[in-house]
Amino acid sequence: MDVLSSAKRALPWGRTSAGGVIGGLRALLGTDGGGGRSLLPSRWKSSQPQLDPVDRSDEEGGGDIDWDNLGFGLTPTDYMYVMRCTQEEGGFSRGELARYGNIELSPSSGVLNYGQGLFEGLKAYRRADGPGYTLFRPEENARRMQHGAGRMCMPSPSVEQFVHAVKQTVLANKRWVPPQGKGALYLRPLLIGSGAILGLAPAPEYTFMIYAAPVGTYFKEGMAAINLLVEEEIHRAMPGGTGGVKTISNYAPVLKAQMDARSKGFADVLYLDSVHKRYVEEASSCNLFVVKGGAVATPATAGTILPGVTRRSIIELARDSGYQVEERLVSIDDLISADEVFCTGTAVGVTPVSTITYQGTRYEFRTGEDTLSKKLYTTLTSIQMGLAEDKKGWTVAVD
Repeated sequence: MDVLSSAKRALPWGRTSAGGVIGGLRALLGTDGGGGRSLLPSRWKSSQPQLDPVDRSDEEGGGDIDWDNLGFGLTPTDYMYVMRCTQEEGGFSRGELARYGNIELSPSSGVLNYGQGLFEGLKAYRRADGPGYTLFRPEENARRMQHGAGRMCMPSPSVEQFVHAVKQTVLANKRWVPPQGKGALYLRPLLIGSGAILGLAPAPEYTFMIYAAPVGTYFKEGMAAINLLVEEEIHRAMPGGTGGVKTISNYAPVLKAQMDARSKGFADVLYLDSVHKRYVEEASSCNLFVVKGGAVATPATAGTILPGVTRRSIIELARDSGYQVEERLVSIDDLISADEVFCTGTAVGVTPVSTITYQGTRYEFRTGEDTLSKKLYTTLTSIQMGLAEDKKGWTVAVD
């Protein structure tokens, strides 16, 4: 069904407690809010959001958001996209939009008990040359999710299903896309084992969903250079593990190291390999690049490092600019002797690193307008926002 073509209501979700109460009653009664049966089969009521067909597509603006001071936080928007799959079906069916809100899960769901889940992150930008929006390489996120799903024994949406779902989520939440140059609409696709399972095994049912939030810069420093701390005891990944896929179970284990570093004034942590404890891998949520003379190096993605979409794009752009880019082991000595260091990721963009502290010694790096990171940041964001010609075919229009 087309949720956006359904009847309108006056009260927006998230601006009053009534929406939560009504949603809870519907889930309890198993109705669609109009006295009829639920829009979803009864077997899904324990794990699926209840649909609330409200058309908000004609409203403009994102409420009372201060676009000039938009950080990287959760601002509830209007809609999320939901698609499901069972073992019997063998693949994902056609999805649909639902009002943004809580979902119900069995306490024995695969994601809650065994961490069977993946997520992605990508952004939508307002087009600079007219109405509409732009996505950046969404098919790469889709393929990465498919790769991760194979590792986690999960079915995955096709690339076409993934991109279609992202487009639908953007259009349904278009009033939340920040003005040009003020940020982006961050999209978070999730793939989870929503079915109930007790013994250790793949879940019998799966849910793919996407929600969105308007965001600005990721680090509290904004676009300023950040300070990092090298972590020597806690490791993000290990050979043979899941460090190379974007599974949810990769992230909670780094919270302690990250919070400890932030309590000391650092923006984030750099992790070393778990075998030799000598080679730099990545930060908590972004990849790393080092620059020395005319050469650029980034840790190779050999199973313990996430192959970032932004990372891959920056490698291409740097090579286009005449730089030699190596994907290899990057030792701690390579790091501390570098001229320039920067991080990349969908959330962080291209962020310069001012200092790195290792074993109590603080090492400084070049930052500013004449750095490679600044040049690459400008090139990348110009393509993403439609300010420069996309000669590589990386952007996807959403109208």
